[in-house]
Amino acid sequence: MKALFFDIDGTLLSEITREIPQSALEALKKTAEKGNLTFINTGRTWSELPRELKNLPFSGFLCGCGTYLRQGDEILMHQAIPGKRCEEIPVILKECNAGMILEGTDNVYFSYEVSRFEDLEQTRAHFAGVGVGLAETAETKGILYDKLCIVTDAQSDVERLYREFGQEFDIMDRRRGVYELVPLGCSKGTAVNYMLEQYGLTKEEAYVFGDSSNDLTMFQCGAHTIALGKHDEILEPYTEYVTDTVEQDGLAKAMEHYGLI
Repeated sequence: MKALFFDIDGTLLSEITREIPQSALEALKKTAEKGNLTFINTGRTWSELPRELKNLPFSGFLCGCGTYLRQGDEILMHQAIPGKRCEEIPVILKECNAGMILEGTDNVYFSYEVSRFEDLEQTRAHFAGVGVGLAETAETKGILYDKLCIVTDAQSDVERLYREFGQEFDIMDRRRGVYELVPLGCSKGTAVNYMLEQYGLTKEEAYVFGDSSNDLTMFQCGAHTIALGKHDEILEPYTEYVTDTVEQDGLAKAMEHYGLI
């Protein structure tokens, strides 16, 4: 038995077509038939996963950079940001003149104010189109969330953001002024280790597939690390094999290379 861990965006799901290639779907089915385990391991929280992805027969869903681990209807682990801190964070972000996406298990929260950040507003529109992020806002009292993304520009006080959050969050620089914040002690890597321990598997039996900077901890935990054809250079020192792009059947080619299908 092997354990396969897949990032979503840019790895399993094409960021160009917004679809999972048929070759990847067939490869997932074939490797499961061989008795291997398949896990989604994503920075997206449970509320951000498309319904069609949740309906696929994965062995488990590791969400929110290791903050929420789920198999079927069973929640194996969930670490949310404490309620009081959830109220304080939006206030600090506004004072720092930064945009925000607060990512929870049940919902995603944006400020009620329209921001000056075009990419953030496009994300808001995307989620609104699938019925997410509509009922409550970042300013709503009592909301809970697991992680967050911060959007900044020259008008933002990034230094203060690091001072405010550096002791409690892993702050990942996603480039172009975007930062992903995950509670310390949670990562895609801790999610991999948790599942390997659950099944009594070793690092040598783990295969991880990714493309972006938040896949780094996952690449540090698996013996077999596969980067997609288009990937962040930060993964290079930890990459065992570079496959083709998502659109050019990269997942299926890599799984065939390793004899997983």
